[in-house]
Amino acid sequence: MILRMSQLFVRTLRDDPADAEVPSHRLLVRAGYIRRAAPGIYTWLPLGLRVYRKVEQIVRDEMDAIGAQELQFPALLPKEPYEATNRWTEYGDGIFRLQDRKGADYLLGPTHEEMFTLTVKDLYSSYKDLPVWLYQIQTKYRDEARPRAGLMRGREFVMKDSYSFDVDDAGLERSYEAHRSAYVRIFDRLGFDYAIVKATSGAMGGSRSEEFLARLDVGEDTYVRSPGGYAANVEAVTTPAPDPLPYDDVPAAHAEDTPATPTIATLVDHLNAAFPREDRPWTAADTLKNVLLMLTHPDGTREPLAVGLPGDREVDQKRLEGQLEPIEVAPMTDEELTAFPALVKGYIGPAHEGRTILGEESETGIRYLVDPRVVTGTRWVTGANVEGQHVIDLVAGRDFTPDGTIEAAEVRAGDPAPDGSGPLELARGIEMGHVFQLGRKYAEALGLKVLDENGKLVTVTMGSYGIGVSRAVPVIAEYNHDEAGLVWPREVAPADVHVVAAGKGEELFAAAERISTELSSAGLDVVYDDRAGKVSPGVKFKDAELIGVPTIVVVGKGLADGVVEIKDRRSGEREEVAVDAVVARTLAAVRG
Repeated sequence: MILRMSQLFVRTLRDDPADAEVPSHRLLVRAGYIRRAAPGIYTWLPLGLRVYRKVEQIVRDEMDAIGAQELQFPALLPKEPYEATNRWTEYGDGIFRLQDRKGADYLLGPTHEEMFTLTVKDLYSSYKDLPVWLYQIQTKYRDEARPRAGLMRGREFVMKDSYSFDVDDAGLERSYEAHRSAYVRIFDRLGFDYAIVKATSGAMGGSRSEEFLARLDVGEDTYVRSPGGYAANVEAVTTPAPDPLPYDDVPAAHAEDTPATPTIATLVDHLNAAFPREDRPWTAADTLKNVLLMLTHPDGTREPLAVGLPGDREVDQKRLEGQLEPIEVAPMTDEELTAFPALVKGYIGPAHEGRTILGEESETGIRYLVDPRVVTGTRWVTGANVEGQHVIDLVAGRDFTPDGTIEAAEVRAGDPAPDGSGPLELARGIEMGHVFQLGRKYAEALGLKVLDENGKLVTVTMGSYGIGVSRAVPVIAEYNHDEAGLVWPREVAPADVHVVAAGKGEELFAAAERISTELSSAGLDVVYDDRAGKVSPGVKFKDAELIGVPTIVVVGKGLADGVVEIKDRRSGEREEVAVDAVVARTLAAVRG
């Protein structure tokens, strides 16, 4: 196939789009691969669609290779299955809802667990039918509050989602491993530098869960790794809790005047000045910070929550939301705080003078969850719920009892790995794939049962496996670009060769035409810049580098001496080849 630039539906841009945050977004727009239709919604132009289709085919190849079968569900879905699993409510504002002319409720599919489950239920009823692995490559719709980075986080995107259906947990384990291995092959073929990390399943439910993260500094996901091989998304990191401490010799909790100390920093300074310790200075880690939040449940119910954590740590919003999903989380406002007169802003604590303010049997009734480091016997300085006062020697388990623990504190470099494999390092990445064992959550909700070999009805167990197909295109672009433009890997490039007619005269264009035709006849896809008139060679060269086809053939001044230039877009190496040998030499370069 020959794609002629004079006819190709493409317009390259010299200036970056105003809303571009990352290189892939900037270059995919400038090179004519995508165009913005609305916030978080993009049109695939011909060049972009060619890259996307090649990514899609790689995914399809590897899914078919393990025996998964492709089907296609509608994007417009009825409300009832999602009501049965409670996700019509749980998704809250995260989905697009609509009604037909008769007033029936529908949604644009954010994910399709319910549809896969009901389809298997409709067609299969015996253990002899299982296992079965089904997948689709389908457009998804989610009402992202903050779409960003072009195709990386949009409101409309394409996923490969697949599901395994097994009679028992042993079968699920085999299905999981088969899909996980397929994902390794897919991401290897796409050329990603990726990490496989422990993850949470969030609102999807399930048990064993791993993410495939492309290692990129522009990624919005933070993950950790240790020298001993531990790797996890920060939302899945568990804090090793210290052993409980004896507190028989700890003095009784006592309130002290600490004027003008509404922050941790001002409190620590005051403690060291007014109440110096003999063993060491006070630090922020000696203080107990209490953060007040307001939770909004999917059904609209609102609930206050207090989170207690060491004062040297900040609340990590993503970790907190990951623990509470699908509940929405927001800081408690000053107006909301007035409903709890026992709490004093800047001096909030769980207990004072025998009064329980937060936690079990508290007078405020506010649920109190603490960081796992807040164990029985630990001593804290915290607010006295009196303006200008803090309590010293407040002991967990003696003076206050929380309602439970929560992983909400930031994870830091140097923290111990949960498995004892060494100190943690922090890194950034972009989630490209997620594999997890759903178990029986959706099968139970929707009544998916089969007869086992003993004739007994058993609930089917499921696995879920997703890949961001459309997201893969910008991620590949993030890995493969330079100052001049995109540099596509050969397996996903929009064409094999970019032929540039760099000059004037019928003989030059005839030679470029002949070379393009012969390369196409040999089975290569060719972009041929046949634009004449006012399009200068310089513009053509810049467009070729911006578009990023891996091999560039320049038919220019050298033609008078019987030579044509072949350029490797990635390395920048150039080679002059006799015009009669250029087709054979180009084929060798392309096919290795």
